[in-house]
Amino acid sequence: MPHTVAPSVPSAQSVAASQHCVLACIDGSHITSFVCDYAAWYAQKLNLPITLLHVVHSPKSSRHDLSGTIGMDSRQSLLYELTRLDEETARLTLKHGEALVRDAKTQVLNSVAYSDDIEVYTHLRHGKLLSAIEHFASKTRLVIMGRRSADHQHEYVNIGSHIESVARTIQQPILVCSEAFTAPSSYMLAFDGSPTAIKAVQMICDSDLSRGTQGYLVMVGNHFQSREDSLYEAQRQLVAAGLAVTVHLFSSKQHSDNVVKTLTTFQREHDISMIIIGAYGHAKWRRFFVGSTTTELLAQTHVPVLLLH
Repeated sequence: MPHTVAPSVPSAQSVAASQHCVLACIDGSHITSFVCDYAAWYAQKLNLPITLLHVVHSPKSSRHDLSGTIGMDSRQSLLYELTRLDEETARLTLKHGEALVRDAKTQVLNSVAYSDDIEVYTHLRHGKLLSAIEHFASKTRLVIMGRRSADHQHEYVNIGSHIESVARTIQQPILVCSEAFTAPSSYMLAFDGSPTAIKAVQMICDSDLSRGTQGYLVMVGNHFQSREDSLYEAQRQLVAAGLAVTVHLFSSKQHSDNVVKTLTTFQREHDISMIIIGAYGHAKWRRFFVGSTTTELLAQTHVPVLLLH
């Protein structure tokens, strides 16, 4: 069972007793700075506290099976040294984690235009990231994660392996970022007429974050009349809420059936700040967390992607 290991920071119970928060997952990679900046911006806009979460992975033991390789006395001495090395590695890993969450909190509090009235909690936990996020999920409004993990920051890896498992399990919106923070000025909703897409429209209408931004409703695929009607109904709903939004339809035949390429090309051509998409949906959208399509989407765009259920 994961547990809080840093005595100097608020306990999990203190956050659980408070209002919902923005949960920012940090890992020490260069994206940690971007995650902190996005968390500060969203927390200020939503008037919510921030929980900075870092998960400490238990370091791999340096001990090996030494039976039959050397004498008894030598084995005992070596096992003692290896045990001591494991303990020291664990201690330094914990100290590094404590320093990481302290530095992240300092960055958030020093963020330009950040409100002093918003609280920042820091939590250091052992175990797996998914389990830690699940622990805080019931009191989380938004999860923010980096596209790559610390283990892959110097490698050619499109996304961290943890993103799909989190998105499959956690029902809260998940913002995945990979580049330096830019205040969102526009968004593109990949609309397919599914219940998730319709729910996303309502969420945009209800959110103050959408005020003053340009919205784009983009549908890719075969245009059945019912789906088109749903698309234009979504536009009417957004306009009625006082939001600026335009509609764009692309047939799958015209675009070689490549949904991701169409979306990312449209995003670049219109310099859109954020992509919003349902984690599950109908037809081609159902592939987003079944095959490699979501990896392709996150790999081909540098703007943040907001995943909704």
